[in-house]
Amino acid sequence: MFTKKIRTLTGPNYWSTKHHSLIVVSLSLNDVDKLNKSCFKNFFKTFPLLLCHIENVEAAITGEENFGENLMKIVETTVRALHSNTGIPLDYLLTKRISEKKVNIIFSFREKRSGVYAAESALNIVKAFLTGNNYDVEKDIEKLKGIWVDNCFGPSTTSIIEEAKKRNIPVSFLDDEGYIQFGYGINQKRIDATIASTTGAIAVDKVSDKHLTKKLLAAACIPVPEGEVINTIENLKDVVDGLKFPIVIKPLDGNQGKGITTNICDDQTALNAFKRAKEISKKIVVEKFITGCDFRVLVIDNKFVAAAKRTPASIKGDGKHSIKELVEIINKDPKRSSGHTNILTSITIDDDTNECLSSKKISIDDIPKNGEEIILKTTANLSTGGTAEDITDFVHPANRQLFERVARIIGLNICGIDIMAPDLTTSVVENGGAIIEVNAAPGFRMHLLPNKGKKRNVAEPVVDMLFPKKSNGRIPLVAITGTNGKTTTTRLVASMAQQQGYYTGYTTTDGIYLNKKLIHKGDCSGPSSARVLLHDPAVEFAVLETARGGLLRSGLAFDSCNCSIITNVAEDHLGLNDIHTLDQLAEVKAVLAKIVQPDGYVILNADDDKVYSMKDMATGKVALFSLHADNIRIQRHCDAGGLAGYYEAGYIIIRNGNRIIPVEEVENIPLTFGGKAKFNIANVLGAVLAAYSCGLSMPAIRCTLRTFRSSFSQTPGRLNFIECDDHTVLLDYAHNPHGLKALGEFVKELTATKKIGIIAGVGDRRNEDLIAMGREAGKIFDELMIRMDEDLRGRTEFEIVSLIRTGIQETAPHKPISYFKSESEACDYAMETNAPGALIVLLVENVEKVYERVMEMKQVQGKNVLSFKKAV
Repeated sequence: MFTKKIRTLTGPNYWSTKHHSLIVVSLSLNDVDKLNKSCFKNFFKTFPLLLCHIENVEAAITGEENFGENLMKIVETTVRALHSNTGIPLDYLLTKRISEKKVNIIFSFREKRSGVYAAESALNIVKAFLTGNNYDVEKDIEKLKGIWVDNCFGPSTTSIIEEAKKRNIPVSFLDDEGYIQFGYGINQKRIDATIASTTGAIAVDKVSDKHLTKKLLAAACIPVPEGEVINTIENLKDVVDGLKFPIVIKPLDGNQGKGITTNICDDQTALNAFKRAKEISKKIVVEKFITGCDFRVLVIDNKFVAAAKRTPASIKGDGKHSIKELVEIINKDPKRSSGHTNILTSITIDDDTNECLSSKKISIDDIPKNGEEIILKTTANLSTGGTAEDITDFVHPANRQLFERVARIIGLNICGIDIMAPDLTTSVVENGGAIIEVNAAPGFRMHLLPNKGKKRNVAEPVVDMLFPKKSNGRIPLVAITGTNGKTTTTRLVASMAQQQGYYTGYTTTDGIYLNKKLIHKGDCSGPSSARVLLHDPAVEFAVLETARGGLLRSGLAFDSCNCSIITNVAEDHLGLNDIHTLDQLAEVKAVLAKIVQPDGYVILNADDDKVYSMKDMATGKVALFSLHADNIRIQRHCDAGGLAGYYEAGYIIIRNGNRIIPVEEVENIPLTFGGKAKFNIANVLGAVLAAYSCGLSMPAIRCTLRTFRSSFSQTPGRLNFIECDDHTVLLDYAHNPHGLKALGEFVKELTATKKIGIIAGVGDRRNEDLIAMGREAGKIFDELMIRMDEDLRGRTEFEIVSLIRTGIQETAPHKPISYFKSESEACDYAMETNAPGALIVLLVENVEKVYERVMEMKQVQGKNVLSFKKAV
């Protein structure tokens, strides 16, 4: 009935720059014209669980012929209903028609696996109905709930993430399990649950040994319960005899209350408790039970921040229901769920529960009296169904100092301390209390969402510790997009940053670079490559070439940037990824205008109408550049106090309001070839404005402009000249009509006896794009050679050649044309048959391979010429 494609976006994107985590469901609709309106209305009678939205959908069904719209609304509403029935938040939902037979449904996700499953389930439900098959919607809802609970972040991690976002600190997810990075590059910090990258590894390791922790604290005169570590049942009796009942038995290296049994008063219970603890740890702690209440204290960065009194899971009798039934009733409370995603955890009836009841000589089938409270667990952990009451304001000053001292002694900067004591309003040292445990990854739930008392934002001191003085963990980040000029501009800005002294990382279509050293080769203009740099703790300044493909497929790798440059928008890649018009392509590029920091700059080409119009979308300040000093847009912008760059009387000029700053004479900038390469002047203007707006010094900018060359080593595939004995080879990456036209204007300025063009067409471009390539080439070159790319991208050689030849014949019907299978073959032929003084322009695909081949041919030809001269 319809085909589908589901993809996930995890950064600012074409659909939304506010909602970064999106599922995009692309539907190709087939045979919907065979359906009728009543079919859609009957959908909700078939699936009553989705009835909550029926009125909205019926209102949206407007006519008998509007089948595609109806199906879109059905799928959209099913997605919404699945979220509503599972309690999973849905922050954003959009349906967008792409064409008559294609629609996209876009919705937000908090957890990727549940988001993808929601999309698949919605499509399966709709497809089952439309094909007349039965479908178990309730089963999908239960499975979706399970995926959400199993994989979403708990309150502790979520609270730190939200606090970081509140402070404009970027958040990156390094895995699906809670390993998270805040900030970028050298300023990054990381957490795993509530352990921070600044937390001492030794402290985390040692605190997992509960007995060693007690020894360290006892040696510092801090009250701890007496106890021993054993590993066999044979040792148990001797230790118990020495300690006397009541005792506590727990795993040496356990957590979350697992395997702990408290207030043990007889040998059989001790034996059972030992076996239970043994399932978790090889070594077992047996210690004296301290009478009192269970408290958890949180110390962050050696400062006391919160305290909670914990109460074990319990039920209150009503004289009607059994203990088992009362547990089932209490677990229906919407505040309870399995795991740590809710305020409270569901209560499970396990061995600990049965032993706890057995000690009172009752069972789960007994019916407690009305008002009678039954304790169900020996521990008060929230993970076993316990509850918490905030008592932060009532903790005695002496105890606050004691807890801070414990954290310093252990060496934990995020420290959870468990205390048994009559109360914390008096000194633990004096009231008979003791420190029971110290935890390296304490849960925050009881402080964030206590059942009673004040809520405490304990994530705030964590973020304060990681980013003191309200720093946001960012590094200077420049993002560059456009149809042409991206790579050269990227390399130029990166060179300026490195000249300033920054350890600079940059990505291009050639690879990933750290301080000009290539660390990964390939087209690296997408989000995965950008993340490599943003996650690298050495990078101080990042410059990221940002292509449309990755932005559409995955979104950006960063939430915002200090500066973005949009070079131009021209026809290229149209017809791919649902982008069919120039206006749509401009919308894609405009994403970078919408994600600049408020105090940053979006740098726009004022000579390009579509780019200039993006000024109204900018979230930061706007800077403009133009090849023309008299550009009225530049003049008005600067008269209003704006920043701009332009080319005037042979100089690169920056104008900031009424202040004029001559940057450098174009004659001294090798990249511009004395002003002949107008497109590189435009690239220089964008790069200079970016560097200036990021605070780079004018000496660093000028030095880079004077030394940066369009050579194979600095800008491979961008105006790379190779001088041979009697001809010149020019390698350039121009791969679309806009780029070829700009290259042609440059080539016309060059002197040569003959200008030979080795051209190609990219197979996944539209027919009109390949024809336009031929048309532009016919205007530029005296002789043309059409060669093939290694990957024809879905076309045949005959198709590509025919379309390019059609364009050539429109503008140069009488110019000679020849055909070659590869770049190397065309290059060899051109160099072997060239006329003296010829210019061979090769529109290159594999620049490294072709460069090596040209250098080989140059060497061979040089030797032949030398041998001929000696013979004469």
